[in-house]
Amino acid sequence: MGRLRRSRAHHARRDVHRASRTRARTKDLDQIQLIDLDPKNRAKLEAQPIDYETPGLAQHYCVECAKYYETDNALQSHWRSKVHKRRVKQLKEPAYTIEESERAAGLGREGKRSTTTTSLSSVQINADGDMS
Repeated sequence: MGRLRRSRAHHARRDVHRASRTRARTKDLDQIQLIDLDPKNRAKLEAQPIDYETPGLAQHYCVECAKYYETDNALQSHWRSKVHKRRVKQLKEPAYTIEESERAAGLGREGKRSTTTTSLSSVQINADGDMS
């Protein structure tokens, strides 16, 4: 009798893992803050037309979590959940900006001396030799 094949033989299939990560990807916090929480866009997202492809026919949508729910009861219980409250708390913080990332990399103006330049064209000298 031969040796039995080890179980879990497909645990390191990279393409399967990458596909599952991409499929489960949700919106980032800065996308939600800048786009979805805008009053016009929020009204559009909350009153979507019926779509047979999305859960709950696209009628029960949580804007903060960017997630569809099957029923109104599921959406109401989600609003009371710790996951939703945590997301709302994260969204209250300001969005991460490009300027902030540049400062973190040391490219910002913080910590550098500010230099002021004066141009001679803005300074006029009178006939007396006084500057004005």
